[in-house]
Amino acid sequence: MNSIPRTKIYFASDAHLGSRYLEAPLVTEKKLVAWLDSIKYDAKELWLLGDMFDYWYEYKYVVPKGHVRFLGKLAELSDVGVEIHMFTGNHDIWMFDYLPQEIGAIIHREPQVVDLLGKRFFLAHGDEVDHRSWSFTLIQKIFRNRICQMLYSSIHPRWTFGFALRWSLSSRKKGLKQQEYNEYQGEQSEYLIDFAKRYLKQHPDINFFIFGHRHVMLDLMLSRSSRVLIAGDWMKHFSYIVWDGTDLFIEQFEMENV
Repeated sequence: MNSIPRTKIYFASDAHLGSRYLEAPLVTEKKLVAWLDSIKYDAKELWLLGDMFDYWYEYKYVVPKGHVRFLGKLAELSDVGVEIHMFTGNHDIWMFDYLPQEIGAIIHREPQVVDLLGKRFFLAHGDEVDHRSWSFTLIQKIFRNRICQMLYSSIHPRWTFGFALRWSLSSRKKGLKQQEYNEYQGEQSEYLIDFAKRYLKQHPDINFFIFGHRHVMLDLMLSRSSRVLIAGDWMKHFSYIVWDGTDLFIEQFEMENV
């Protein structure tokens, strides 16, 4: 039996497993699984902040193929006592009952304010507070609408999966050309920072804001008692955040010969 106490909480986001943009998708998944294996015995909770899949849509009897190493490792962590939380991102909004039933994951569809080891956290993927364009907001409302989801479910997976992956690839390439996904825009231009500052004015008890979505690694002081962190990703940075009740910090997973 492992005697190491479970005292750490981990956060990660944006693996985009299954993305056609990834040059070596299996290597990416194996590296993610190796990290999960490394935290298996000291993790109390694992918070996956969205877009772990590049596309996820559950039909009643069908889920996306692949990701078996990742899902198997999550099941193993759950079986040894790690509490697993998964946020829906803008790429994997359509999680329903499969992951809760199979691996015991707790699914979150909205930002969460939670107390973790004595501090108050605001946790979100990040797209929920992104209102920079009316078109993005409209698309999000359509994707999250239950009637639209039911209509989408009536289309054969043969068509929906291919369409979604092509759209994701096109979006990724466009975002990279605009440097949106790999460049920090500065404190005055980052909408997640702007949101955190405005929210903090009304809720000064928040100690830490943690987001995904932006694919950048960031740790910024907002006040003497509050910070905002962006978790990076598992496409380029292979990064994660650790909280042990005393220190909160970003790390990058290093592993050779995956």
